[in-house]
Amino acid sequence: MTKRRAGGVGVPPTQHRALLSAIIALIVVLSAAIYLGAAAGDGTRGDDGKNSAGSRSGGNSAAPASAGTWVGAWAAAPVGGEPGTGRTGMAGRSVRNLVHTSTGGAGARITLSNLYGRAPLTLTHASIAVAAAHNSSAAAEGTMRRLTFGGATSVTVPAGQQTLSDAVRLQVPPGADLLVTTYSPTASGPATYHPYARQISYLADGDRTEDATGTPYRQRTAIWRYLTAVDVLSKQADGTVVAFGDSITDGSTSTESTNRRWPDAFSERLRTAEAAGQDVPRYSVVNEGISGNQILTSLAGRPAENQRGPVRFARDVLGRPNVKVVVIDLGVNDVMHGGAADRVLAGLRTLVRQAHAHGIKVVGATLMPFGGHPRYSAARNAVRQTVNAAIRSGTVYDAVVDFDKALRDPYDPRRFASEYDSGDHLHPGDRGYRKMARTIDLADLKGAVPAQL
Repeated sequence: MTKRRAGGVGVPPTQHRALLSAIIALIVVLSAAIYLGAAAGDGTRGDDGKNSAGSRSGGNSAAPASAGTWVGAWAAAPVGGEPGTGRTGMAGRSVRNLVHTSTGGAGARITLSNLYGRAPLTLTHASIAVAAAHNSSAAAEGTMRRLTFGGATSVTVPAGQQTLSDAVRLQVPPGADLLVTTYSPTASGPATYHPYARQISYLADGDRTEDATGTPYRQRTAIWRYLTAVDVLSKQADGTVVAFGDSITDGSTSTESTNRRWPDAFSERLRTAEAAGQDVPRYSVVNEGISGNQILTSLAGRPAENQRGPVRFARDVLGRPNVKVVVIDLGVNDVMHGGAADRVLAGLRTLVRQAHAHGIKVVGATLMPFGGHPRYSAARNAVRQTVNAAIRSGTVYDAVVDFDKALRDPYDPRRFASEYDSGDHLHPGDRGYRKMARTIDLADLKGAVPAQL
C-alpha cells in the first residue's frame, strides 16, 4: 500500500469522497441532458426519417413537457361487443374515431379498450391528430402524431383489458375535433364499442393510420370503436368533471355530429364563464353516459354488457384523471323497469360512497318525467317522485340539480314541457339539453367533500 508523505499534498479521505460525489453528480446531469435531448426529437419517424404517409413529421411529437395537469378532454364508456365483428374484429381496416375536446392542452394520450374482445387485440399502428375542420376526416397540417405504447409502435391488449398510450406533444385546442386512428392486421373480435355516439367517424381499408388527407376514409360510421378516453396535459383546466348517467347523458336524441349533448353544453358554459372572468372552477367535462344504463341491472354476457352503474363506476369515473366532481343522472331506467325506490336510492348512495372514498364531490340530478312514454304508469311515476323527494332532501348527494323541475310541464308535471321534449317523451331534444346545462349551479362544483351527508 502506498503511503502519503508527511507534509505532502495527498487528499484526505473525506475530500476523496466529496470529489467522487461531485463527479457522479456531473455524470447524472450530463446523462439526463442527453436523454431529454433525445426525447425532444421526432417520435414518429421510421428508419428513413419520415412517417408512413411519406411526409416529415412535426418536431413537437415527442413526449410533452411536464408542466400542466392531466385532465380528461373526452371519454366514452365501453358498452359491449359490436355485432358482426365476433370472428375478425376490425382486422385489415383503419378505424378513425372523431371526438370533440372539452379543454385544450400541450400533450395528449389515449385509452384503448378490449373489454369485450374474446382474443388479444393487436394494434400495429395508432395515431392522433387535430381535424382540419369540423367533422372532417382530414388532419390539420402538421398535427399528425404517431402514438406509442411503452415506447413501441405496436401493442397487444389482452381480452378484457385496456391500455394507455404514451403521451405525445400536440397542441390540442379546446372545443376541437380530434382524429384518433388505429389499425389491426389480425383477427381479434368482437370489437369493443360505444354504439350511440351521435357522431360520425370514419373507416378505411388497409393501414391508413397516418394518412392526413382523409381521402381513403370513404366509409362513415356512427359508433366509436376501441377508443374510450383522450386525456390532455393542460394549463387550461385543473381537474375533470365526469357526467355519469344513461341515454339522457349519452345524448341519444341530440342532433348528430353537432355536440349538443348536455355535457357538451355544460363544458361550453364553463369555458364561457371562465373567459368572462367569473369565479368558476377550471374544469374539463367528460361524458360517461350509456344508453339504457341502470343502477340495479346489467345486461347479459361475460363480462356483462351495459354494466350497471356501481360496477362500472371505478373504471368510468374513478379511472379518469384528476376527477374533482361527478354529476350523476341515473335511475329512470330502473324506475321504468319496475325498480323499487329504496333499492334505487341504495344504489345511488353506493355511487356516492365510492366517490367520497376518493375525495370526489357528487352533484346528483332528480329524475325527469316520462309521461306519454310507453313504459309510463301512475305507479312508476310515484316511485320516481319518491326517489326525487329523497334527492331533494339532501340525504343522497352533496348538491342537487333539479332537472325534473327545470324541464317538466308546469301544467302537467308528469310530462316534459313541449319545448324540451325530443318527441319520445323520455329524452330531451337539443333545447332541453341546453336547459339542463344551464340548470347546474356552477357554485356547486366548488368546495370539499362533506364528512357525511
